[in-house]
This record gives sequence, structure tokens and C-alpha cells, in this order.
Amino acid sequence: MGHAGTLDPLASGLMIIGIAEGTKSLTELTKLDKEYITEILIGQKTESGDKDGRVLEEREVTDKEAAETFSRDIVSAALASMVGTLTLPVSAYSAIKQNGVPFYKKARAAARVGKMISEAELPIREMKVYEAELLDIIYDNKTKTVLIKVRFHVGSGTYIRSLGEELGRHFGYPARLESLRRTKIGDYKIEDAEAV
Repeated sequence: MGHAGTLDPLASGLMIIGIAEGTKSLTELTKLDKEYITEILIGQKTESGDKDGRVLEEREVTDKEAAETFSRDIVSAALASMVGTLTLPVSAYSAIKQNGVPFYKKARAAARVGKMISEAELPIREMKVYEAELLDIIYDNKTKTVLIKVRFHVGSGTYIRSLGEELGRHFGYPARLESLRRTKIGDYKIEDAEAV
């Protein structure tokens, strides 16, 4: 048995599993486009780029900013500007290897001794975004954060945590992922999958 790409601990959704002869096509399947539904929290940055990481920065979104800066039209335009090829830093908690060691192992080892991998050490990658569709915007008056739900259709090797942080940078706010679900790999859809 084998697989055509794992999911982050935070993520849920579609995985392609190959059994016996099916393992032979897994390398090609890893290269397919993918679709994700994600919730991006505007107002907080973490070490891992998701809700499980140590908080590094916070900034409140006021009622006025939520109404003016994070309107549907403005957020939709920001997402549209992300369509294309972006050059972005990859999360320290990614599986990208440096000298044969995945970055997430380095990041966890550093965290155990109270350190962290600096942004200057992170690898930079070209990431392809084919579609970025706004699904919902929710302002939480209690936490003073904005939750933006987006459907991303991306090329292989694109990190959604990097896209979430980039959307935050576009507005001048820290950002991280609240949730992530992979819904499509090439022509394989989550609704056709078997639950395991």
C-alpha cells in the first residue's frame, strides 16, 4: 500500500491510497491539481500557520475595519489578485526536506528548547493558484477576528497555510488557518471517496 500525498495534522479530506498494482501510479497522482476548502482567521499569526501553533502575533479587527476593509467585494478582489503564480515562504511545519530532514522535524525540535526557525531560513516556493473563491466572511465581535472561508484550486506543491498568511499580509494583518479540508485531487472528488 501507499498514498499520493498525506494531509497535515490539522487537515481532513481526500487521500488517494494505492494497493498492490495501484501503487505504480501514485507518483503521477501526486502531481495532480488539488482543491481545498479552508477557513482563514485574520487577526492572529502562529508559528505553524494554523491553530495548533504557538501564537506569535495578534491584532484586533475593529467593527469599522471589519465592515470597511473586509467587505465581500474587497476580499473577493484580494483573492482574485492571488490567482496566478506566487513566490511565497513555506511553513516551518511543512514536509519539505533540508539535508534530508523534513522542516517540521526541525521546527518541533527547536520548539522543544524554546526556539523557532526564522523566516530567513524558510524555503521559498513558486505556488500556482488557479481559482480562489470566497465562500463566506464571519466577523467575531468577541474575539475581534475575521474568519474568511475560501475554496482554493491549486497546483501540486502549493501550501494553503502560505496562502492564508499571504491573504493576511495583503490586508496588513497576521493570519493563520482555522481549518483545512482537501476536497479534490485531479478528477477524484471527496464525495466519491470511501470513508476510513
